[in-house]
Order: sequence, then C-alpha cells, then structure tokens
Amino acid sequence: MKIGYARVSTKDQNMDLQTDALKKAGCEIFFAETVSGAKTDRPELIKLLAQVRKDDIVVVYKLDRLGRSLKHLLEVVAQLNSKQVGVQSISDAIDTTTPQGRLFFNISACFAEFERDLIRERTKSGLEAARARGRKGGRRQGMTKEAEQKAILAESYYKEGKMGVNQIATEIGVSKMTLYKYLKHRKVTIGVYQKVSNPEI
Repeated sequence: MKIGYARVSTKDQNMDLQTDALKKAGCEIFFAETVSGAKTDRPELIKLLAQVRKDDIVVVYKLDRLGRSLKHLLEVVAQLNSKQVGVQSISDAIDTTTPQGRLFFNISACFAEFERDLIRERTKSGLEAARARGRKGGRRQGMTKEAEQKAILAESYYKEGKMGVNQIATEIGVSKMTLYKYLKHRKVTIGVYQKVSNPEI
C-alpha cells in the first residue's frame, strides 16, 4: 500500500500541490500536517511510522517534507527500512525499493557520518591545541582593541584616585561591573589607589 505524507511549515502555505501529486502517485492513505521543518514534534509523522507495515511505501512530494535535517531524514528512512517499508520522493526521483535508491541513502548516511567524525576530530584537535598553550576550552578571554584602550584609561583614572568608580565608569562609558572587569584585566588591586571621599568601591 502506498501511504502519502505531506507537510507545510505555516498555515499560509498551500498543501494542494503535495496532496494532488500524492494522489496521482497512487496513495490510498494520507497523513498531512502544518509544522515547521525544525520542529521535533510531528504527530502525523509519528502516526504514520506507527501504522506502516511490511511492503508499504511511504510517498512524499520532496524529501525535505519528511526529515527536518539530513540526519533526521536518514533516521526516518532507516526506521522504515527496518520495517521493510520503502520511501519514494516524487520530485527527487528517489525510490528506496530499488537498488539505486538504497545505494543513494547508504551513500548519504556515509557522508553524514563522515561529516560528524570531521566535526568531532576538529573540536578535539582544537581543544588539545588550546590545552597545549595553557588554555582551557570555552570562550576566548581576550578583549577588543576598544575595550583594551578603555581598560588602560580606567586603570589610569583609578590610580590617580581623583574619581570614584561610578564617576570613572561614567567617564569611559561602561557599567560599574565592566569597570571592575577592566581593572581586573589590568591586574589593578581594588581599593589601594582610591583616595577620594566616598570612593564607592
């Protein structure tokens, strides 16, 4: 039995093009839903996966209607394959009931796994290189050129001891918290240089 699955992302989009093509392809049952491709919750797709039986064929207008990503698409197709259910895409001319269609998905799965391995390897290499330089993983602690200049100016004002921290922060255009961050960055000991009354530290 051929079972059709159609999906649009918003209510403003028309599903007729998909459903007409699925009827023409010989689908006897239809599952259709309006849900964004990025959403993981697809009630109609879940119903379809639960209902299909051996030798059924799931038909879609395009492969991107079925999976929200290549990884998800391959997972759905693998789940259908495990039930001996085929997948046909009208626009993409893909049919997993044929040797060529199965080959296409096997190659796609290999490329997806290859890409994941590359990402893992690059991440691991980057972390190892960072550790070798004495840095831990995470966000880089460097400052922009503008921030560095403000930090130098903050240090100068603070060491003069003529203004409180609130005044300095206002003068260089940053928050009090950012000012303390700048002083810490410049390795300034808080409280040593302030001589004004009400230093606000």
